Amino acid sequence: MDRIIVDIEKEWLSVADICEYMDVSTFVVTSQLRSGGLPAVKFGREWRVSRQDFEDWINDQRVDTSTRVDAKLT
Repeated sequence: MDRIIVDIEKEWLSVADICEYMDVSTFVVTSQLRSGGLPAVKFGREWRVSRQDFEDWINDQRVDTSTRVDAKLT
């Protein structure tokens, strides 16, 4: 499986940036941030995610999903 490369020029991504990239609601992204699933830094009321952490997180999620599917098939 090829690694996903997040092609966004910003070094730090906002919730809105991630929502737009993933085509999901802010609820989905903030749920991941609050649970600690997606590493982030909170500045006041705003979350920021490093582009590299976001890219790593996406690729880790893909590996986890394929591992779960493989485990169910065996």
